[in-house]
Amino acid sequence: MNDSSLPPDLGARSEASAETAETADTARLHSAKETRHAGATPAAAARMNARRRLWPLALTGLAAALLIVGIVPRLDARASLTQQTQAQSMLNVSVVTPRAAPAVHELLLPGAVTPFAEASIYARTSGYLAHWNTDIGAQVKSGQTLATIEAPELDAQLRQARADEATAQANFDFAKTTAQRWQAMLKTQSVAQQDADTKVSDMEARRAMLASTQANVAHLAELVSYEKITAPFDGVITARNVDVGALVTAGGTPGTAGMSGELFHIQQTGVLRVFVDVPQNDAPYVTPATGVYLTAQQYPGRRIAAKVARSTDSIDPSSRTLRVEIDVDNKDGALMPGAYTQVHLQLRSTMPALDLPVSALLFRPDGVTVAVVDSNGRALLKTVHIGRDFGTHVEITAGLAATDRVIDNPGDSLNTGQIVQIAPAMPG
Repeated sequence: MNDSSLPPDLGARSEASAETAETADTARLHSAKETRHAGATPAAAARMNARRRLWPLALTGLAAALLIVGIVPRLDARASLTQQTQAQSMLNVSVVTPRAAPAVHELLLPGAVTPFAEASIYARTSGYLAHWNTDIGAQVKSGQTLATIEAPELDAQLRQARADEATAQANFDFAKTTAQRWQAMLKTQSVAQQDADTKVSDMEARRAMLASTQANVAHLAELVSYEKITAPFDGVITARNVDVGALVTAGGTPGTAGMSGELFHIQQTGVLRVFVDVPQNDAPYVTPATGVYLTAQQYPGRRIAAKVARSTDSIDPSSRTLRVEIDVDNKDGALMPGAYTQVHLQLRSTMPALDLPVSALLFRPDGVTVAVVDSNGRALLKTVHIGRDFGTHVEITAGLAATDRVIDNPGDSLNTGQIVQIAPAMPG
């Protein structure tokens, strides 16, 4: 018995059985010879023959027992190995159940504080700076004088213009009186119609000349008024770029080398503006009623009240964001223009959808995908649409049901139809 299909130990046992059988046959032959030599009786010979017939059956039973003892454990081991291989090939996964997305979530964006209004103040009249009244950091009111310019040439031009205006006024008054007299004489036919019309025309010419001189006086008077540089609105002076005796020119042209032409810079800080760029996905949720507050590093734990004032109502094609302006009451001067701040927008959704952790998403060529476990214990890939982004989790607006068992942290090799095994939930 040397069948290669049998287990090795079974073959060895079969060979041992054969050797035992041969030894038994030899013993029977030797016993038979002794019996014949001893002259055994027929009854004894019959019993001996019966024993000889039982020996092959006993040996056959022994061989079958040895065969069973050798094969059964091997078959059990092979079945156990098959089950273990199948268990190891089955993917263990953890699942999460979609939950309702929050109706209100906070969007945190960086913002730069800017003044509500600011202006660069230039000279409108050429001359020398006589003196300045305010320096940087000064709080000023609208119309308050910041500096005074000396322009004697302009003052002289104004005096000349006013003298010309007086002359024009006298000429007009005389022409008007003359025209009235000639109109009266025309009624009595004392003068010709042509002469009366000439006097009336001369009066109108004098009237026009008077109006011209009056306009020139007004122009020069306006320029003289610019000798006093005033604040356009309430605010704080943030720059002073001129000193006493410096030549300043109208229109901001530098009067000396190194001068920028800007005399003062003023900012309105009672109310501040903060501009933020809201991502396109969150832009529809930003309205004037949206709650908002600011935080700053220099005021830990403090929430600075603010309000959404207006937006561009247009998405910037380069950044895909919506520019939103937020107004902040800054009467206490807590914030300074140019400071960095964080803007907290309380975005509200009227129809919140489902919520999933970001770790459950698969990014495939055909779109964002999630893997769910069906009723047969197999993986099923679903294409979904993302709504609001909450950072570590997102809103799923389409493609997912509230009863789906979504695989968390799925592998990139996971495919539809793959058998999976749901791992037991960890306690806590």
